[in-house]
Amino acid sequence: MNVLDFQKMKDDARKISMVTCYDYSSARAVAASNIDCILVGDSLAMTMHGHSTTLSATVEMMALHTAAVARGAGTKFIVADLPFLSYRKGLGSAMDAVQELMRAGAHAVKLEGVRGHADIVRQIVDSGVPVMGHLGLTPQSVNLLGGMKVQARNKAAVEILAAQASELENAGCFALVLECVPSEAARKVTELLEIPTIGIGAGADVSGQVLVYQDVLGLNPGFKPKFLRTYANAFEVIHDALDAFDHDVKAKRFPSDGETYFEAAPHEAKLRIAG
Repeated sequence: MNVLDFQKMKDDARKISMVTCYDYSSARAVAASNIDCILVGDSLAMTMHGHSTTLSATVEMMALHTAAVARGAGTKFIVADLPFLSYRKGLGSAMDAVQELMRAGAHAVKLEGVRGHADIVRQIVDSGVPVMGHLGLTPQSVNLLGGMKVQARNKAAVEILAAQASELENAGCFALVLECVPSEAARKVTELLEIPTIGIGAGADVSGQVLVYQDVLGLNPGFKPKFLRTYANAFEVIHDALDAFDHDVKAKRFPSDGETYFEAAPHEAKLRIAG
């Protein structure tokens, strides 16, 4: 998949599947799947590093995880998040951040919002780097929004959302993430734009869907937002496997003779030499 395929898929009414992935081993599993593309999201600050918000993600952190994903992702298209304030400190700082993520192996970058940095989006695109936008619930603005809440819940807010989406499209974005907005608002934006929309908590009338890898696999059993569907209970599988290992070690059942190296018997060593 390349950046042009996103538009082709919307034009052909084919849905886009995307997962947020942060490490080499997970990327290998995604590479072997039918998933279309990968987002190395700044949510890694929470999922991989245990922070309470995405604000702790840094450019260096994003580049490290992007490089790890790129080594395992094969031919999957990789989008990397520009982290908190990295594109709000001037053009030079923004372009330095973009350069790090692209050199780490990303094929595109994603940034949140548009107010105050539309020109930076244009500069990034004009520099040859595809940009994905992100509107609705923008986690980097969690403190301004008063928490992780559904956005665009009234007519005025929907109009603002639509205007911002158009601005991002005009600035050169190739696609747009819509997070936690009512399905009616997401449908309106999707119909308004030429570029595809990828939803998370935005209903079915978008061009594609994105979920976090760990959430898809059921690795966060206490996390159950309305929009999430889990497809496995990997937390329980891992828990049971670890307990089984612990049991076998303490019961002296692991390792068995078949899992142990032994010194070669003298006649075996001679046979190897003769061979």
